[in-house]
Amino acid sequence: MKRKTISLLIIAMLASSFAAIFVKWSHAPATIISMYRMYLACVLLAPMAWIHRHQWAKLSLKEWGYLVLAGILLATHFALWFESLKLTTVASSMIITALQPLVALLGGYLIYHETTNIHGLLAIGISILGIAFVAWGDFGQHHLTTLLGDLLSFLCIIALVSYMLIGQHHVKEISFWTYSFSVFLIAGVTLNLFNLVTQTPIGGYSGHDWHIFWLLAIFPTAAHVIYNYLLKYVNTTVISMSMLGEPVGATLLAIPLLGEVVTFWQLVGGLIVLGGIILYLRR
Repeated sequence: MKRKTISLLIIAMLASSFAAIFVKWSHAPATIISMYRMYLACVLLAPMAWIHRHQWAKLSLKEWGYLVLAGILLATHFALWFESLKLTTVASSMIITALQPLVALLGGYLIYHETTNIHGLLAIGISILGIAFVAWGDFGQHHLTTLLGDLLSFLCIIALVSYMLIGQHHVKEISFWTYSFSVFLIAGVTLNLFNLVTQTPIGGYSGHDWHIFWLLAIFPTAAHVIYNYLLKYVNTTVISMSMLGEPVGATLLAIPLLGEVVTFWQLVGGLIVLGGIILYLRR
């Protein structure tokens, strides 16, 4: 794998690691945070989207359908993820999230007939083992999980992988700027409609929360733009593997920023996860 690709994956992984920290700092509902994150990201991407605006006219009705579907899937990912955290423990959520590379591998095989070698499967297995160690450090500190929360976590991963699999194909047809702006806007509108239906207040949030909305739009969302760009060069499984570094990065950031304590098993698991990611990216 090219050094540039690896560098961008690392940058995206670090940027996305801040998402959990920013969300912890905000007092707004999860779907509101996600909605404004998408809308403000569109504001930042608007100049590049305007430069490439001619590409929208070239899209067929079928391609527009895929863009809308991708945006809805991204919004679904955010909604399911935050809701699952209300119903299940962090431990179970992390274990289920670790299934993302396997879901991506299966989806890539079924849709695009992609395969990987034993080396790649070994690296995925090592990273999943590491996530299990990290999650093990959380057991006994939370209530028992519910089946519904676990189900939502798994559906959240399916939504995210499906979103990336669509991008893997259609980002090759249009600029990743155009693609990112389109799916972010559709995701924002979808979340907006959800908030209206559930009567979640759209306005009235503090200046502190708006600072958080902007930070989310700049840093973690930039990771999604990078991923959309890299889908021209790597498949969804590679990106899913790099995303496993996010909980490790978030855990490390939580030490100085949130005052959280890392357990021995979390430290061991984090090192194993990073080892698996490095092994996969260097294959």
